Amino acid sequence: MSIYQTHRERLLDGLARTKSAAIVATATHKVRNNDCEYRFRPDSDFWYLTGFAEPGALLVLLPDGALGDEEPRRSILFLREKNAKLETWTGRRLGVQAAPKTLGVDAAYDIEDIWDVLGDLLKNYQSIVYRTGLSEERDRKVLAMIAGLRNKARGGIQPPVELIDPAPSLHEQRLFKSPAELELMRAAAAITCEAHIAAMERAAPGVGENEIDALIEYTFRCRGATGMAYTTIAAGGDNACILHYVENDEPLVDGELLLVDAGCEVEYYASDVTRTYPVNGSFNPAQKEIYELVLEAQLAAIEAIQPGLAVDQVHAVAKRVLTRGLIRLGLLAGEGDKTAEEGAEERFTIHKTSHWLGLDVHDCGSYCAADEPRKLEPGMVLTVEPGLYISADDESVDERWRGIGVRIEDDILVTAEGSENLTAQIPKTIEAVEAACAGKVLATLA
Repeated sequence: MSIYQTHRERLLDGLARTKSAAIVATATHKVRNNDCEYRFRPDSDFWYLTGFAEPGALLVLLPDGALGDEEPRRSILFLREKNAKLETWTGRRLGVQAAPKTLGVDAAYDIEDIWDVLGDLLKNYQSIVYRTGLSEERDRKVLAMIAGLRNKARGGIQPPVELIDPAPSLHEQRLFKSPAELELMRAAAAITCEAHIAAMERAAPGVGENEIDALIEYTFRCRGATGMAYTTIAAGGDNACILHYVENDEPLVDGELLLVDAGCEVEYYASDVTRTYPVNGSFNPAQKEIYELVLEAQLAAIEAIQPGLAVDQVHAVAKRVLTRGLIRLGLLAGEGDKTAEEGAEERFTIHKTSHWLGLDVHDCGSYCAADEPRKLEPGMVLTVEPGLYISADDESVDERWRGIGVRIEDDILVTAEGSENLTAQIPKTIEAVEAACAGKVLATLA
């Protein structure tokens, strides 16, 4: 049984308890401009349940136990039928006939027939798990189908009475990674390691941010990644103080730092890593102090991760270390880890420390449980990415600190014993980063 069939079976178990059916559609092509489209990427929920990457598809999950329905649980896929003429233009299609055997679904139909078939499949389920807001046209048709079923209630069917958000079931399931999923995430991490080390080697005064960006994507593609997990940030100097800087179009300057936030996907499972390193290969004293402070905060936060820790405490640990260090360096007024003005550290720290990671780089799953920060559990994967950002035009600080932006990010698996750093192989100590910049870790890829 594939991991996707396993995911379906787990979800069907939950659906059976509430006598709910589920409708999960994939993404549509996104237009880049005029008649040009972006490379297609399937919807993450749909991929999680099918492993099928074609557009124009929709999965229906029918647990057993529906009123008057004696059939066992079923997974039914609607997809595009084979079409020799269109396949010549836009690529091969799996087709209806091959889908059950290839994907392990119980039945398949032409997507063109969906609205003639769907109502009959769903007529005796109390509720439908369906995510609204992704397609207005599909939402209208689903609601119209339900209205049509309600009009037939006197005929002996029990029409659905509600639509249910998939977050409490499907998204909670996705939050906990199986061993098979973790292998894919480790593969993405290994490729990302190569790309970051290659970028460290290539960075030099006069090299463009765009060249670093291109080298990273080149490495991802050459090593077999499915694609980019997100748009690469290659931010030299003060550009690192723009959190989502993606222009990547300026030359690197001698004496400045380069912040690179880049990750790839393997089978659409993401890695998400940030490293910051000196353009000329050596940190200057001010850069070194800021960098070592961020690294201290990151290591402390990672060390704290274990089952039972509230997820917001990961940020709290990092924040305490950063605040204490900012006061020690004279960048903030205060004593210990308490600033004279509450929240003053946020002008330099700006963002939170962690987010879930999986099929989406900012993965699904609630951060709260029963109105409290949820406790970490084995199988969860989260990033740990503290940062400090001191703008070049911040005249309230000594000139030596200005224009320094540092973020260090790794991908952390919560285990029964504590945690595992999936991206630990990417250099991040001062010594290891400077060695990588000098080409002492990985030969240049070319």
